[in-house]
Amino acid sequence: MTDAVRADVQVLWDYMHVDMAPDKANVIVGFGCYDELIPLRAAELYKAGYAPLVVFSGGLGRNTASLWHGSEAERFAALAMDAGVPESAILMETRSANAAENYLFTQALLAEKNIPAAHILAVHKPYMERRVYAAVPIYWPEAAFTVTSPQVTVEEHIAAAQKAGMTEKGVIETMVGDVQRMALYPCAGYQIPQFIPPAVREAYDRLTAAGYTGQLIQ
Repeated sequence: MTDAVRADVQVLWDYMHVDMAPDKANVIVGFGCYDELIPLRAAELYKAGYAPLVVFSGGLGRNTASLWHGSEAERFAALAMDAGVPESAILMETRSANAAENYLFTQALLAEKNIPAAHILAVHKPYMERRVYAAVPIYWPEAAFTVTSPQVTVEEHIAAAQKAGMTEKGVIETMVGDVQRMALYPCAGYQIPQFIPPAVREAYDRLTAAGYTGQLIQ
C-alpha cells in the first residue's frame, strides 16, 4: 500500500475504532469473521475474569465463505481453547452469515440455555467496533453492551488477516465497505445514525477512487 493509502486507511480505522474500556459482563460474545485474533482477545478477557462464559457466533460470511470450510464459531472456539479457555466455558452459534444474524441467533441460543444476558462484552475486529455500537440498540436493546477488539495496529491486523487467507486489498476493501454501511444502514433501520466527519468521508472517497470497491453495496 502507498503512503497515501496507508494514511487514508488509518483515518477510517481511527473513526471505526471507538476504544471502549472492557467491563464485566454475563457473557463474552466473539463475533465471527476472518480475524483470528478475536478468539485470542476473548480468551484474554475470559482469563482476566470479565465473564464466566464465551459465545462464538458465526457460520460462514461474505469473506470467510471463500476461505474456510468449517464455521467461524468452531474455528474460533478451537483457538480459544488453545489459548486456555476450557471447553465447558464455550458455546457456539454456527448458523449466522451476517451481523444481524449474529445478534439474533446468539440471543436465541442464550435464551434457549436460560443464560442471563443483561450485560454483553462484545469482541469484534477493531474497525467493526462502531458498527457493533450502532447496531446494538436495534437488535439487542434490552442488554447493556461493551465492545472491544484485539489490541493491535492496522499493520498488525492486516498481517494476521493475511495469515488467515485474506489479502491486504481485501482487508482494506472490507473496511471501506463497513464505512459505507455506517452511512447507509441507518436509513434501512439496521443501526442508529452515527456522525461521519468530513475527513472520514474524504478518506473514503479517495480509497474508492483508488479502486478499493470490492465490498461496497452497489
